[in-house]
Amino acid sequence: MAVATATATATASVRSAPATPFAAPTKPASYHPLSLRFSSSSSSSCCCYHSSPLRTLRRPNFCLPIAARRPAYPFPARAAAAAAVADAAAETDLAEDDDDAAAASDIATAAAPPKPKTGKAALPLKRDRTRSKRFLEIQKLRENKKEYDVPTAVGLLKQTASTKFVESAEAHFRLNIDPKYNDQQLRATVNLPKGTGQTVKVAVLTQGEKIDEAKNAGADIVGGEDLIEQLKGGFMEFDKLIASPDMMPKVASLGKLLGPRGLMPNPKAGTVTTDLSQAIQDFKKGKVEYRVDKTGIVHLPFGKVNFSEEDLIINLMAAVRSVETNKPSGAKGVYWKSAHICSSMGPSVRLNIREMLDYKPPVTV
Repeated sequence: MAVATATATATASVRSAPATPFAAPTKPASYHPLSLRFSSSSSSSCCCYHSSPLRTLRRPNFCLPIAARRPAYPFPARAAAAAAVADAAAETDLAEDDDDAAAASDIATAAAPPKPKTGKAALPLKRDRTRSKRFLEIQKLRENKKEYDVPTAVGLLKQTASTKFVESAEAHFRLNIDPKYNDQQLRATVNLPKGTGQTVKVAVLTQGEKIDEAKNAGADIVGGEDLIEQLKGGFMEFDKLIASPDMMPKVASLGKLLGPRGLMPNPKAGTVTTDLSQAIQDFKKGKVEYRVDKTGIVHLPFGKVNFSEEDLIINLMAAVRSVETNKPSGAKGVYWKSAHICSSMGPSVRLNIREMLDYKPPVTV
């Protein structure tokens, strides 16, 4: 009973102790956190547990009081001073903004208007800004997207050739084919009746009796294995290379040298044949090889601008007939997409496809 009375007295003293706002209360020396302990009595020598209820031995709650937050300006004088400073800063900002706006308006009124563009910089199309003055003048002779008939287009081609050298006449046909498919590839030759207007240097690879035949037919260079060794050494002073079939196994090793230059003999191009004399005469007279590029366009020269208009028309129609005759089997739908002719350094002239295919050159007596 003495232990329980001491514990209750300590608990009551802790609860009744006033709490200071900034210092934590201290625990009394007689306080014990455990409510159950041994007690002894003078009348009995045995030990027993105390039987007082647990609610009388609860641990006290040590809580600190929450102090009130101090105001920013606890005194009226400080609040008035802060308000005055804020008003002065606002007036200063407004004055600076007015000064900046006035300065900007003065600069805008004083700035001179931009200078108008002159010369090539004033041209609407970007590609025309890099053209020469000569080209810009001659392209005014024809309308950009107008389609012309064959005689008118050839006449414009001759007018636009204004350089100091003799330009070539070129035809460019855009076809509805995709050369990545085997049945839509186009590679052939055409004999231009009026020639190409340039001298063709022909080399022939053959052996045995064919060597004398090639020389008599007018070949510029004739040889066998000795000529192959010269080609491996970098000799390329010729325009066409013709080979007999028995020389092709030996020519195969020259593919990396001749292929990129377009000089590799090929049966489709007529440069691999047993009739060497006929092939030499055809290329000397004006036989031209053509093929479609990866975009489906055929580029084909058909003479020189110093040819007469009749000769250019005859060569052009021979090229058109050849492209139409060698139409690939895999071509579907509309075969001809567009056709243009031009000089080497001149603008292109668009052809009317229907009139071009139906055109028949006049018969000369």
